[in-house]
Amino acid sequence: MKPLFRFAMLMLALVVVALVSALTAMRFAIHGQEVEVPAVIGLAPAEAERAVAGLGLQIDVERQYYSATIPAGRIMTQTPLAGTKVRRGWQLRVAQSIGPQRVSIPDVTRESERAAELNLRRRGLEVASTAEIQLPGIPADQVLAQSPPPNASQVSAPKTSLLISAMPDAAAFVMPNFVGQPLGSASRTLQDAGFKLGTVSLAPPVAPAPTNPGAATTAPSAPPSAQQQPSPASMIVTQWPPAGQKVPAGAVVNFEVR
Repeated sequence: MKPLFRFAMLMLALVVVALVSALTAMRFAIHGQEVEVPAVIGLAPAEAERAVAGLGLQIDVERQYYSATIPAGRIMTQTPLAGTKVRRGWQLRVAQSIGPQRVSIPDVTRESERAAELNLRRRGLEVASTAEIQLPGIPADQVLAQSPPPNASQVSAPKTSLLISAMPDAAAFVMPNFVGQPLGSASRTLQDAGFKLGTVSLAPPVAPAPTNPGAATTAPSAPPSAQQQPSPASMIVTQWPPAGQKVPAGAVVNFEVR
């Protein structure tokens, strides 16, 4: 039995060695056909073909695109990427640049900012920046100037800058002090200055000082029918906006009178 067992173990060892040798040989055969893809971006197709010919690879120009950075006739993308391991005979799919897109700049002056942006974007252009300026007699939101200028041709997809007319700032005034003045004269002053009279309300009545220290300090309020109404002779005790505050033209001023 022992010689038979030894013979079986020997045959098993030989089979294992044969399998390992076959796998190793197959691995070397497979990896021996692999090459590393070189970088061909920026090369002309003819230059790229010469660069990969020694590696057993091929160049296939699939598409052409506009590019503002890659000169016309040069490769702008590649698949697989540089450094990838592939087998010999593999095809590198590349896209070729046809250079920057040339456009004619439209005239967007006298258009609104929104209309000018839409007009430019329809032509593949972008708005780089906008600036505003206030000019008398010019309506707001109107393109006054542009750069590049209108109808400039053979421009490489530029970013356009626009100068827009702006709304004039509203005039501001310092609110005067009307406290202590009659309501009638203050109202006329407001109207003459272009302001509007708002709410006029009665100030709460002032409680009289108590004659008896132990007596209650709250005076009975008059019934609603007996309460006075504001009149031109009523004296202003408070105002809003307060005196000294900056207000725009046509602002509403509210008074409390007594």
